[in-house]
Amino acid sequence: MNPPNPLPDEIFSALSPLTPLQLAWLSGYCWAQAGGAADAPQRPSENTDPAVQAAAAPANITVLSASQTGNARAVAARLHEALLSRNLPATLVSCADYKPKNLAAERILLLVTSTQGEGEPPEEALSLFKLVNGKKAPDLGGLKFAVLGLGDSSYPKFCGAAVDFDSRLAALGGVRLLPRTDCDLEFQAEAEAWMAKIVPAVAAECKAAPAAQAAPQFSDGLSAEPSAYGKENPFPATLSVRQKITGRNSDKDVRHIELDLAGSGLQYTAGDALGVWFDNDGELVSRLLAAVSLTGDEAVDVNGENKTLRAALTHDYEISQNTPHFVKGYAELAGNAELAERAQADAAALVAEYPPVALAEHYPAQLTAEQLVSLLRLLTPRLYSIASAQDEVGDEVHLTVGVLNYESDGKPFTGAASGYLAERLPEEGQVRVFVERNPNFRLPENPDTPIIMIGCGTGIAPFRAFMQQRAADGAGGKNWLVFGNPHFTDDFLYQTEWQQFAKDGLLTKYSFAWSRDQKEKIYVQHRLQENGAQIWDWMKEGAHVYVCGDAAKMAKDVEAALLAVIAAHGGMDGDAADEYLDEMRQEKRYQRDVY
Repeated sequence: MNPPNPLPDEIFSALSPLTPLQLAWLSGYCWAQAGGAADAPQRPSENTDPAVQAAAAPANITVLSASQTGNARAVAARLHEALLSRNLPATLVSCADYKPKNLAAERILLLVTSTQGEGEPPEEALSLFKLVNGKKAPDLGGLKFAVLGLGDSSYPKFCGAAVDFDSRLAALGGVRLLPRTDCDLEFQAEAEAWMAKIVPAVAAECKAAPAAQAAPQFSDGLSAEPSAYGKENPFPATLSVRQKITGRNSDKDVRHIELDLAGSGLQYTAGDALGVWFDNDGELVSRLLAAVSLTGDEAVDVNGENKTLRAALTHDYEISQNTPHFVKGYAELAGNAELAERAQADAAALVAEYPPVALAEHYPAQLTAEQLVSLLRLLTPRLYSIASAQDEVGDEVHLTVGVLNYESDGKPFTGAASGYLAERLPEEGQVRVFVERNPNFRLPENPDTPIIMIGCGTGIAPFRAFMQQRAADGAGGKNWLVFGNPHFTDDFLYQTEWQQFAKDGLLTKYSFAWSRDQKEKIYVQHRLQENGAQIWDWMKEGAHVYVCGDAAKMAKDVEAALLAVIAAHGGMDGDAADEYLDEMRQEKRYQRDVY
């Protein structure tokens, strides 16, 4: 017989909508609180000093991940396992499921965060980031913390999110258990070293039991995919369709790509991305070899495998994206006084100005094969938003690829992955792929919920997938597309499909911003403001708002427009509008896939 319910009805009712993860966290929290109450003397209610409260409170360890593509989430999961192996009662939670208001109650916080865009936090961590940087930031005098950053050193604000979180947590009174560690793309070794330090530090803080087992290693990769195929074991998909979908007069070259996944067992959900491993352009490899006076026949070691230098540069090393490491190392080896002076003064400017090949061509040198590869980092896959719904296309996956063509130092260059998919991959050729989950860009669970999709250029890709999925589900919710590109005649991507969606009644409303079709430039943010009253009506009906596109400019302008709409039509001031949009983000009603 169950004991009588000791909770007031209003508290009992409030528990019913909680997710299993939230209930599990609450259970552990209440257990800890109960244990603390039994074992420790009561604290005087008038003492509000966080440090005093922390000293009397039971240890509370939270491993928090802020992930954009899944790497930070995987590292946090391994850290959580390592803590449990030391009998440390740690809780693992993603920022997507974390309530920022809980930060004030944390005692030990271990944050693993990636960085996106121009040094910004991942989408799922924006609410927490705004809290620690805002007017309502809590006093963290009772917090011990450590931050591990994952980033890409080719960007000026390397691990910018980790830098900012670490700085703010300390400024609010938190005490570092370890100095912040910043990891580059090849992060496994540094992450292991950080774990080897932080786990004993936490154990000492908690006076925990000796280790029951060794900390998990990263040697088998970080993919948690249930399929046999993942990032470290990609599937060789066959190219079945490649079609240019921009007009002959367009300044853009956008390709619709269809890949055959038959036999892979790979499954994806609308909103996910496809990881693509590619080979470098053979002509670009030859240009690099010529610039450093090498033939390509030299032997080099790549992760224990003996290869020719040409093969290694084609298949294994990044030669399109520059890094400070390459600039500084090349300047030292090249023996060019001008380059050495520029690299010392502002390496970041050289990174932005020259890809590696262009830098070597501008400042040619004589290097050994070993010297050259020591400057380069290993190739990493590129991610593309999936443009199809599996319920519609079966064993296929569709991509919308914008081909990057540019000049550096007066010489032509093409995007490494986009050029491979658009030109170098032969018809019926095979490309190595894997599915990258994106749980933070998902259709509403209720198919009757309205959605507003806002995108520019190739940012239309996931919305094509959304519409295919809504059609396959027979979803009754309203759908509104707000899309921008330069010209209606040449840049309306998937025009006939969108027209058919509208004809079938699936696309309820559409608002287009053709920025170059009139004298005054019009962008998607202008369409949002023009339709502000109706946008607000849809929001009040519970609409989910999605944004896909450029993070540096478009996504920021769209957010500013949404805030203006909320303030104007919701009768709020700026702070209240910001809180409203942040609540939508926490409720997963405002989701962004930006790059």
